[in-house]
Amino acid sequence: PWNHPRPCSSSPGPGAQKSVPYQRTLRDSAGGSEPSAAPPAAAQVVVVGGGSLGCQTTYHLAKMGLSGVVLLERDRLTSGTTWHTAGLLWQLRPSDVEVELLAHTRDVVSRDLPAETGLHTGWVENGGLFIASNKQRLDEYKRLMSLGKVYGVESHVLTPSQTKDLYPLMNIDDLYGTLYVPKDGTMDPAGTCSTLARAAAARGATIIENCPVTGIQVRTDDFGVKRVHAVETAHGTIQTPCVVNCAGVWARALGRLAGVHVPLVAMHHAYVVTERIEGIQNMPNVRDHDASVYLRLQGDALSVGGYESNPIFWEEVSEKFAFGLFDLDWDVFMQHIEGAVNRVPVLEKTGIKSTVCGPESFTADHKPLMGEAPEVRGFFLGCGFNSAGMMLGGGCGRELAHWIIHGRPEKDMYGYDIRQMLSSSRRFHHSLTDNNRWIRERSHESYAKNYSVVFPHDEPLAGRNVRKDPLHEELLRQGCVFQERHGWERPGWFSPGGAAPVLDYDYYGAYGRERHQDYTYNRLLGDEYTFDFPPHHDIIKNECLTCRNALALFDMSYFGKFYLVGPEATKAADWLFSADVSKAPGSTVYTCMLNRRGGVESDLTVSRISPGSPGSPLAPAFEGDGYYLAIGGAVAQHNWSHITTVLQDMKFQCKLLDCSEELGMMSIQGPLSRAVLQEVLDTDLSNEAFPFSTHKITTAAGCQVRAMRLSFVGEMGWELHVPRADCVKVYRAVMQAGARHGIANAGYRAIDSLSIEKGYRHWHADLRPDDTPLEAGLAFTCKLKSSIPFLGREAVEAQKAKGIFRRLVCFTTEEKVPMFGLEAIWRDGKVVGHIRRADFGFAIDKTIAYGYIRDPAGGPVSLDFVKSGSYELERMGVTFPARAHTKSPFDPDNKRVKGFY
Repeated sequence: PWNHPRPCSSSPGPGAQKSVPYQRTLRDSAGGSEPSAAPPAAAQVVVVGGGSLGCQTTYHLAKMGLSGVVLLERDRLTSGTTWHTAGLLWQLRPSDVEVELLAHTRDVVSRDLPAETGLHTGWVENGGLFIASNKQRLDEYKRLMSLGKVYGVESHVLTPSQTKDLYPLMNIDDLYGTLYVPKDGTMDPAGTCSTLARAAAARGATIIENCPVTGIQVRTDDFGVKRVHAVETAHGTIQTPCVVNCAGVWARALGRLAGVHVPLVAMHHAYVVTERIEGIQNMPNVRDHDASVYLRLQGDALSVGGYESNPIFWEEVSEKFAFGLFDLDWDVFMQHIEGAVNRVPVLEKTGIKSTVCGPESFTADHKPLMGEAPEVRGFFLGCGFNSAGMMLGGGCGRELAHWIIHGRPEKDMYGYDIRQMLSSSRRFHHSLTDNNRWIRERSHESYAKNYSVVFPHDEPLAGRNVRKDPLHEELLRQGCVFQERHGWERPGWFSPGGAAPVLDYDYYGAYGRERHQDYTYNRLLGDEYTFDFPPHHDIIKNECLTCRNALALFDMSYFGKFYLVGPEATKAADWLFSADVSKAPGSTVYTCMLNRRGGVESDLTVSRISPGSPGSPLAPAFEGDGYYLAIGGAVAQHNWSHITTVLQDMKFQCKLLDCSEELGMMSIQGPLSRAVLQEVLDTDLSNEAFPFSTHKITTAAGCQVRAMRLSFVGEMGWELHVPRADCVKVYRAVMQAGARHGIANAGYRAIDSLSIEKGYRHWHADLRPDDTPLEAGLAFTCKLKSSIPFLGREAVEAQKAKGIFRRLVCFTTEEKVPMFGLEAIWRDGKVVGHIRRADFGFAIDKTIAYGYIRDPAGGPVSLDFVKSGSYELERMGVTFPARAHTKSPFDPDNKRVKGFY
């Protein structure tokens, strides 16, 4: 069957059958259809779904000391998607958080569970081998190796001949090299989940099989907030304030019972199991990313699977599908065969013992859906794991348990938070049809690109043009190359080659669709598929230096623009914001919002405003006090959810209004910004009349605008917040006035460079929910000298008293080498951290990188500690001497933003 182009059936060979390759499954572990225990009348938490995530979450909830935890499984444990999983665990991924999550899963299955129960989970530590068939792939592996040093993950980049010594059956003719991780391995789904269930039960959790959920009761409280009240099952109702949806492929149906939208799709995912292969015993698992195929050791055989460009969607998900498999569609699966045979030629003469094609859930960005649903308080999600539910299960189960008990996860789980997914898919789509199309397109692309190299500046082609700001067409004509952030099209950079529109998704030619020809946008993206400087590096340089030397206009309309208004708006603002924002109207303050642990949930600007006219998006009418919040668009939904949750929990009498769609925002920055804007704005822009960090309503080109003197790039400049209908008129007036001064359009690639050069933070890069203001050098945003309480204050004060044990440090390298984040930081010969964010600074003509460092001896990280070390940054296995800075290397005295040049 390996070299036959079209096997005529799904049973290619004598004795081949549909069955998983495990000696033991839980299908026949219990008899009858009655529940294994009677449902209790009440519970603290009800977890629904007995697969990897459900069992891991239940185990961690119980381990954290929570009583009254119940796990409900409609059939038997693992019966949905977990029982047929390949169970691979690779320790290295291009994400620091995911490396930590994977490490915890490995610890749970290989160490914790055997120690607690005396049982073997089925963990096999046979190692992992990543195959590189080109330079870019090997560069990616070298990046992973450098990150692994930070976390103590042993890994080795091997030459083709070294790879052959390790894996004699492998063809190495087309290899550039490999990455070998000796302590990777495989998990057994039945062994892992049954051991988790036993360990959870020993700590007081109740595991109930054969107990399908039939309904979820939701009640609205006195403040109009929907909350979980009870779970209805076929065998009784359980009163509970908290439900956790770990139902995998069936998570959408479970969500509907509570009125919660779960944006995932179900697809067929397959692998085949070979007959015995002589000499394969004890070989590492293999991932040949460029062939989109994996080879998992299965005793003395291999399981072979992968990710194809034309996966089959499971359109009608059956509720009765337990321990089920589909017939394998060889027309779809055959594309994996050529890659597998090329890599291990002996496969061509090896029979197939069984086929495994089961359902898996996939999401639009290939990340799981976790956290509390925005529609219903107390309804949590732990689903949509994109075939990675076993390997991410331990880490994510622990974070989900922490989320439920403490209101927030311990790690930065922003990328997995359901509230971020909904900002792109549900909130801004007005019909279910559009919604499903967006999810389907993006899920397909995520599946098809699962094994693609993760390049720093890649963009999706699917699900684009969902939200376009008022200047979109204007900028498109001028060569704007757009980026996508949570549904918004925002300017990335400006190509001198003319318009590069994003076209409708072509599914990469799958399903009989015709691929786009001469697709300019896709070609420009392809130019960026490198870990060197991209071909348009000098174009971005020109945008940056025009801003530094003259002026540039940045369209920042995708920003979130909220109003916090009402009788207790000041009370809410005092509690929400770490800085003192309750100043006179006309003031603007840069501040953070913190969580209870003192971690930074957001950084934003807050402007005190006076009441305006009813219906005005620029100056709304309101009773009491008012504040205008401007927040980076990629994280606006996260901010909305955080603020809304705090307002509900604290019962403040105020409203949060969203005017993001009604207002555009353009930022004019540079030493000539005042000269140009003075021609356009009907107000005095002198330092005395319009100082830094203030705002006022004025007119521009006959249109009313809110002008704010702020900067995201470290130059003198103003933001203009403009009603949507007037944006093009105001934009053209500014560009016309600026023409003789050399004004240019600039995009977010320039903002990234300019802002890191000035030392400004980017939330979710060098500033995350697991970082505190003291660690990030933002102590000035905390009103600790006042007596005003604010969320997170106690944690910040405690950290200040105890000392700072990790600190964000700026590094520069003399050698002009591209860095993107995840590089290891060496201090005096020891790894002390990794780079979170890096870019090239064109004004200082150096690579700039920011990362948090620790003292290997465990002591506090003082400024003296920072200054006294000798540093190197490791990029792809090569170290570069670096200099640490305790102040921004560009304009450290902050003169430029104040207009002093």
